[in-house]
Amino acid sequence: MRDAKAGVVSHRWKVLGVGVAANASFAAAFSGIPATAVWIRSDYRIDTGALGLLLGMLGLGIVLSELPWGVLTDRWGDRRVLLTGLGSTAAALLAMTVWCVPVTAHVPGAQALGVGFLAIGLLGGSVNGSSGRAVMAWFGPSERGLAMSIRQTAVPVGAGVGALMLPALAARAGFAWVYGTLAAMCILSAILTICWVRDPEEPLPDGAARAGQREVQRARSPLWNAQVWRMVAGIAALCMPQVAVISFASVFLHDFGHASGAAIGAVLVAVQLGAACMRVWSGRWTDRRGNRNAYLRTCAALSGALFALLAATTALYAHASHVAHGPAVAHYGHVALFALLALLVSGGIAASAWHGVAFTELAMLAGHGRVGTALAMGNTGAFMAFWLAPSAIPLLLSASGWPAVWLGAAACAALAWPAFARAPGPSDTVSEAIVHSHKRKAVAKVETVF
Repeated sequence: MRDAKAGVVSHRWKVLGVGVAANASFAAAFSGIPATAVWIRSDYRIDTGALGLLLGMLGLGIVLSELPWGVLTDRWGDRRVLLTGLGSTAAALLAMTVWCVPVTAHVPGAQALGVGFLAIGLLGGSVNGSSGRAVMAWFGPSERGLAMSIRQTAVPVGAGVGALMLPALAARAGFAWVYGTLAAMCILSAILTICWVRDPEEPLPDGAARAGQREVQRARSPLWNAQVWRMVAGIAALCMPQVAVISFASVFLHDFGHASGAAIGAVLVAVQLGAACMRVWSGRWTDRRGNRNAYLRTCAALSGALFALLAATTALYAHASHVAHGPAVAHYGHVALFALLALLVSGGIAASAWHGVAFTELAMLAGHGRVGTALAMGNTGAFMAFWLAPSAIPLLLSASGWPAVWLGAAACAALAWPAFARAPGPSDTVSEAIVHSHKRKAVAKVETVF
């Protein structure tokens, strides 16, 4: 019996590893392909406007497919959907290596490339909900925050790998190697899925029972759950300041702050590393204290305050640079630039440190039988933000300048606060039960001693 339990404990980390690998594979595609934008523009002989539309097809495909894949995951199971999604995404990428690679004799048209990018987004959108459902099935309520937070770190890790690897492949070996490498990553993740992803046997490591497929029929769909929709709205709103930093921090620091390339790179790396560490820490911390909702409200409030302060500092710096003169200006400029860097890093981390906790809370609200649908709803909200914010920010910038951009980010974070402020739900009840269980064990140990 003890050996069987140890096997279950060991195997759940393999399932989590598959979830990380699957998400990293897809993140390398949807974040790594845009990193090759310069070579896409030159090799496919398109202009910048067409390039923006083509890259937008990746995000559009994800937005359109997340929810259908999530519903299908709840009906088919995570293993079947994960294998179907990874296999079909790999097939689409391999098809692009055959028919959509520019060579001397033939350059594919923009329409063919757009169809290929749309297919990658549509098919790869299956990974998020199905891998999350698999992780939720193997980890009990007292560990799901940590597990989901670790899974969420796969997105920046995969994006970083894609951004480092794919531009070099595009420049030196061509796009056949770009698409082929991404297909190989999906195939490897599919092989790991075949080997390790399966339904857990009862009991789970912490004694929580896994519901069967009958629960899917009994459970109320999250599509009709107001609390789930409020959580989705909060996720979408709090993604806005995160996207603002990821997409436009380099432009802001270069054009407004006149920062060096090294300083810009250091800021972006600090934001990503800080966010990854905070995601893992926050998952474990909220598991132990049962305060996921309070943590989410804190992230929203802190993000709003930091971006409002960044907007004010930006406005003051812009005003001072126009009216001040003399040697003191240079010293003041360095101090102000340091303040802008610190606020940008702090705000970026606060607006990115909550994903694992939020998606765990979302899944707990929906119940196991509807985890795939709930996670897909959350991912749809997140990718809507990743799709809309880069289009809205340039308009706001041209109309009112950088202070308005950061004030808009603060306003979005403020909108997330009431979305996360709700009455205690199922996850809170479970968390309270965990805390009381720990207290009972501690009391039992004391009584044994005396």
